[in-house]
Formats: sequence, C-alpha cells, structure tokens
Amino acid sequence: MFDYDVLVIGSGPGGQKAAIAAAKLGRRVAIVDKRDMIGGVCINTGTIPSKTLREAVLYLTGLSQREMYGQSYRVKDDITVGDLSARTQHVISREIDVIRSQLSRNHVTVVTGMAKFLDPHTLSVTGPDGLEVRRVSAEKIIIATGTRPARPDSVAFDGRTVVDSDQILNLDRIPGSMVVVGAGVIGIEYASMFAALGTKVTVVERRERMLDFCDLEIVEALKYHLRDLAVTFRFREAVVSVERHNGGTLTLLESGKKIPADTVMYSAGRQGLTDALGLEAAGLAADGRGRIKVGSDFRTEADHIYAVGDVIGFPALAATSMEQGRLAAYSACGEEVHTLRADLMPIGIYTIPEISYVGKTEDELTESSIPFEVGIARYRELARGQIVGDSYGMLKLLVSPDDHKLLGVHVFGTGATEIVHIGQTLMGCGGTIDYLVDSVFNYPTLSESYKVAALDAMNKMRAVARFSG
Repeated sequence: MFDYDVLVIGSGPGGQKAAIAAAKLGRRVAIVDKRDMIGGVCINTGTIPSKTLREAVLYLTGLSQREMYGQSYRVKDDITVGDLSARTQHVISREIDVIRSQLSRNHVTVVTGMAKFLDPHTLSVTGPDGLEVRRVSAEKIIIATGTRPARPDSVAFDGRTVVDSDQILNLDRIPGSMVVVGAGVIGIEYASMFAALGTKVTVVERRERMLDFCDLEIVEALKYHLRDLAVTFRFREAVVSVERHNGGTLTLLESGKKIPADTVMYSAGRQGLTDALGLEAAGLAADGRGRIKVGSDFRTEADHIYAVGDVIGFPALAATSMEQGRLAAYSACGEEVHTLRADLMPIGIYTIPEISYVGKTEDELTESSIPFEVGIARYRELARGQIVGDSYGMLKLLVSPDDHKLLGVHVFGTGATEIVHIGQTLMGCGGTIDYLVDSVFNYPTLSESYKVAALDAMNKMRAVARFSG
C-alpha cells in the first residue's frame, strides 16, 4: 500500500539513528534530505565543525601547553582561516562518508531533495529548482528536520561583518575584535574559541549571568578564564541596533554604550525547520519557534507521525537527538520503548576550558530542600593534571548524606565531557560513592578525580556524623 514502512525527513543525528534502527528491525526505510546536507546541521554547520574548530584552535595556539612552556608558546604564529578550515573540512568529509556508508550498509534508501506533505502519508520531494522530482508514501513518518539560527528582523546579516552561528564558520579572516550577542551555549563556545585566537571579544547578554542552568561555581570558574583571555562581559544589556561602517561595526546598547568591532555574531537561539514542510496537510502545526509538540514516545498529534531532535526543542543536543531517533523508530515499529530519563542526560559545553555535568546543581537541590554534601577534586592535585598542564580543572560531586548516592556531577577542565560519563553510569545504576572510594583507578588519570572527590565528601560526612552522634 505504501512505498516505505518508515520514511525519515532529515539526515542529522536523530534522523540517521531513526532510519538505521527501523532498518535493523526489518522495515523498508527511506531518508529524505538535500544533497549538500547529508548529516544535517550537526555535520555541516553545527556540532562537528565547531568542535573540530575548537581542537584546531587549541592545537595551533598552543594554549593548553602554555602552563609548561610559557605564555608566549604557539605552534603557529600567524594562524589563518585556511589553517582552521582545512582540519574542519577534512573531518566533515570523513563523517559524511561514514554516514553514507552506514545508510547503504543498512539498505536505507536516500531520497535527495526537500520533502513537503501532500497528505498525512504522502510527501512531494523537490529539487534545488523547486520542481517535484518524485512522490513517496509511508506508513510511518519521522520528522527530524532540525533547526537554523534564529535571526532578528531588525538585524541586517551580511555573512561577513554581521553573522549568525552558521555563517561564522565561513569568515574570510580572523577578526581582530568581535561582539557576541547572546551568552548561551553556542555564543560562549565561539566567544572562547575566538578569544583563544587573540580576538578581542565582548559578550552582550540580557540575563544576569551566562549558562544559568549550570552550576554557579563552575560558571564562575569559566568566566574567570574567559576574562583572562581578555573577554569583556556586558550582562543585563540589550542590543538596540548594529551599524556597519567602513568594513566594521558599531553595536548600540539600550544603556547607551557603543561597542566598535570588526564582526558581530548573533547567537539568538534556534528556529525549527518546519515552515516548508506543509505540516497542515498532515494535520499538524508548529509553534512560533517552528517546534513540533510530541508525547513521551515522540509521537505527534498525528498517531503515525513522530518528531525528534532539535525540531522538538529542549535539550536540542546531538546526543539526545540520536537516542530520541532510536526510540521513535522502535515505537513506530511496535517495539517496547523505555522513557528517556531527563535526569541522566549529560550536558557537554565545548568552551575553552570545557564544562560537563549530569544531575542536579547545588541551587536546584537547595531550592528543593534536599540535603547534600560536596566532594571536590582539583586537577592541580592530580598527577595527570600536572602532566597535561591543567592546574584549574575540577570535579565536583553532590552526594546524598542519607544513602551516599550521587545527586549531581559537575566537571570543569580538560576531558570534562569524557569523564562525566563515569558519574552518569554510577547514577544510572543507583550506585553510591562507597564504590568510588573502594575502587582502584588507573594512575595517573583524570578519572582518579572521582576517588579523590568521593573521599572528600565521605570525610565531610564523617565529620558531621561525629557531631550528630
């Protein structure tokens, strides 16, 4: 009756995993995306290029080695955009090859073009010229179209002096100065990268602090390091307008301040890519930010249509999108599906230095009147911390004094996004810090910080018990 059992719109992390999971379950599967967007925003303009850029910046500037070799140490003196983009393009092309190979190996048909609903089960696929190249029908459909940078109507983006977070990867030179509007994850990641390159960065943010969902102590540590890289912060400030003058910009704030800079980057959130989908033909609608409402199994208001990834909103991470895609495919194929545990989803922020956490923050526990003890390990006290030249990193464990279970894990510094998973696993298994205290960790490693922090928390709890007993 239908061309395919499952049709996936979008080949980003959520779409890929959904298509492959359905194919593994023996379904006839197709995936629709534009020829130049295989891998989605994640591979082409988002996660992969920005994280590759970060690695290139760290290597070429020698920033992470200056603890050992002095503040003037650099691998390359005159770093160009070409130096940075060469590594980025290499990784992107390799990742696209991997994705194409995985889809082919699992017999997923790739339909090239833009999809638009004609009715709840049928889509028209058009080419770059807007002409229909074919029609496809499917019993179940999974929308994984992702997002694009939100652009305020009042701002004239030109891709050179005023850019969004996609366009910043295509700058023809490294700017001497830059204004970053928005201190969310993307804004702060790029602010730290360009500051490491020597760009004089000013961050403008309406709110009182940046990354307000993170642990305050960790954010303050990051802010200290960014200020050390000459980043200026303007909190509780809003942009009125951006003027272009002789190849540069002048940013005017509501407070009357004026900030001259070579480039302005807007990081004003993301907009769901749903406006061209023709959702109304499928009996669906998106909200004002282009997001689609879904239930716990990622099913939309149309029972046979699912949506996953950034297009459904928070947390909008590549990692969570992958799992959402897999679970949506299982549900569409009639398999049993577990509920995605939001409390165990790790957050990774690839600033310089990086941040990662899982579980609750101190503020959240305090507001909920949940007692906790804090165990801290500082990298400077670890042999591996000295070896890698990281004297500022830290790991913080939030522990329940009642049963010794982990309530939250917060990491700042080298390898934060890697070692957070030890705490995540312990929390997922319902383990206690007694396990960390009694375990043997490889030496010298950064993972050893778990034992140090667990011992710190245990000693504090023993001191309280002595007074309470």
